[in-house]
Amino acid sequence: MKPVLRHIANLWTLMGHPSQQDEWSLGKKIAEIKAAGFDGVCWAPSAELHEECLRQELIFVGGMASGDARAFPDILEDLKRFGAQHVNVQLAHDSLASEEALRLTLMLMDLARPLGLLPAIETHRGTCTETPEKMYALADAYERETGELLPLSCDFSHFAVVKHLVPSNFVEQLLIRPNLIQNAQQFHLRPFNGHHVQVPVTDGSGQLTQEVCAWLPFAEATLSCWLDGNRDKGREIFVCPELGPVEGGYALSTFPNSWEEAKVLRGEIDRIWRRLLQG
Repeated sequence: MKPVLRHIANLWTLMGHPSQQDEWSLGKKIAEIKAAGFDGVCWAPSAELHEECLRQELIFVGGMASGDARAFPDILEDLKRFGAQHVNVQLAHDSLASEEALRLTLMLMDLARPLGLLPAIETHRGTCTETPEKMYALADAYERETGELLPLSCDFSHFAVVKHLVPSNFVEQLLIRPNLIQNAQQFHLRPFNGHHVQVPVTDGSGQLTQEVCAWLPFAEATLSCWLDGNRDKGREIFVCPELGPVEGGYALSTFPNSWEEAKVLRGEIDRIWRRLLQG
């Protein structure tokens, strides 16, 4: 069975869209996500979002950000109640000790399993996986403890900035653990370079920027690596063109509109995927 790519939009991308004064309603945003060819949406759970996803027949990838173990049961119950299976987890904070990160991860997974939820720990700034060293330490400890690979939600942009990488060594420095990448199902493919966690996709006239053209080979290498371990397994991969607006602190005021950019990026990722499937 061939694997399937699910294009996932993040509601964050549509923050303040099309303007702060005339922001679309949630229903309008979800309808536009569907119309743009996305298969699902990622955000925190809510009854209204659940209803809109059902109406538009969109997958809901849940999101949570917490390091409070006491809050885990209620958060997970909400995610289950409002339609999530896969969950993107921003876990705790960047000063958390590795031992505590492992304890929280094990607890989260144990609580999620009976609910049928599939949490994935995002590689993200300001969390216990802020750096490659912290992430690999957690992954290795988790594997020693459970005999299983740690489910990750891969956002390589943060690591690229931490290490001040250049496009020529993105693959060499970021795809060093193929087993973890092939085990993952969630990927945040936001274009980046070694100093900017987000670069513009287009130049405002519809042409791809030099920066995104330098990044696209890495996106292709990432998807190719994943396919090397999943080509005949029929698994799903959930890919989010994770572009943030100016209000979120990722885009700059001179960047084109984040939602319009996300739609262009979705098309580029889809073309890469289709080409790889044929190879």
